[in-house]
Order: sequence, then C-alpha cells, then structure tokens
Amino acid sequence: MSFENEQKLLHDALVSCKVPDIVESVNTAKAAGMSANEIIDEFGNSMSEVGILFERGKLFLPHVLSAANGMKKAMEILGPELMASGNEGASKGKVVMGTVEGDVHDIGKSICSTMLQCAGFEVHDLGRDVPKPEFIREVQDGCCYCGMSALMTTTMTVMKDIIEMLKEAGLRERCTVMVGGAPITQAYCEKIGADVYGESASETTRKAKDIADGVVQ
Repeated sequence: MSFENEQKLLHDALVSCKVPDIVESVNTAKAAGMSANEIIDEFGNSMSEVGILFERGKLFLPHVLSAANGMKKAMEILGPELMASGNEGASKGKVVMGTVEGDVHDIGKSICSTMLQCAGFEVHDLGRDVPKPEFIREVQDGCCYCGMSALMTTTMTVMKDIIEMLKEAGLRERCTVMVGGAPITQAYCEKIGADVYGESASETTRKAKDIADGVVQ
C-alpha cells in the first residue's frame, strides 16, 4: 500500500515545526494505516532536513526545539503501538550524549540527540558540563555509542581524557566514540583516537546510522 500523501503530510508538518500540525499528521497517518515504525522512519528523514535547514540559517533554534517537541508528542501517540508490537525497546543502539565537563554549551548536542532518537537510536542525553565518570558509567551500562561535544578549546582536551578512561576500564572496544563541536576537527578526532567526527548534527547522525547498518565508512 502506498502512503505517499501521508508521507508528504508528515514531512511537511515536521518541517513546518508546528506541534499541532505534527500531531495531526501522525493521527492522519495512523488512520490511513501507516505503522508506528513507518511514521518514525519518515520523521527521521524529515528531522534530518530540519537539521540541515538550521545549519544553513533557514530555520532557527526555536523552530528546531518546536520540531523536537512535536516529535515527543508524536512518540507519546505511537508508544502504545510500539509496546504492543514489542518494538518499543528495539533500536539501532544505545547512545550516551553529553557536553563535556567544564563546558555549558549544549544547543548543537541537543539537536544531535534529537536527530539520533528520530533515526532509531536509544539516546541517553546527560546534558552539559557532564563529569567524566558519567560517560564511563553509561558505557558500562550498555551504551555502544559515546557522543561528546565541546564548544571551547579549553574543554576539548576532556574528550581525550574520557577515551583514556574508557581504555583503562577495558571498555574502549565496546563503544564507538563520536566527537563534535566548534573547535573539533577530523584531525583532532584522529589524534585523540575517536571513531567519528561530525561537523554537524545531520552528519553525525548519518555516520552513526551507517555504522549501525554495517555500511563501510
């Protein structure tokens, strides 16, 4: 069965960043017979577009936060179906996300967390100024992706500290380390031994999805 009209409705609603439109589009899609997973997949693609528009200056932070809020409302609607089908816990992997200790900037990290969640990951967002041991504990508890953000040159070295702590705890091989933020580069990612550098939230999400799907980087 084709759901082209419903898919366009879902896409347009999310890109509009209007919570009532997002909720209405979900209810319409459900009534037409779309499954919860199909709706989430469409929203994942559309949220990537929201991230790109934000990066290009076509959308602004209030728009992105509104879209994220609409996604939360959508998940509340879809939750019962996901539970009934046994898919609520199914995900591409558990991700710990946080802005490193000493750094209180978290807008980009929060957008990335939302996009990862829309893409099918179970995200544990620890917020900002996260103490180093908290990342270690999350990996110990089963997170197979460790996402760290730093927006200041004075805090970017904390990322290397956390990677060394993961090694000391025997956990480094258990997780994919993702890094990003204004002062971070691909060269720095390689220097500290991280696995993924994302220049943007959409790039980080795409790379994480590729790893989860077994796509060669």
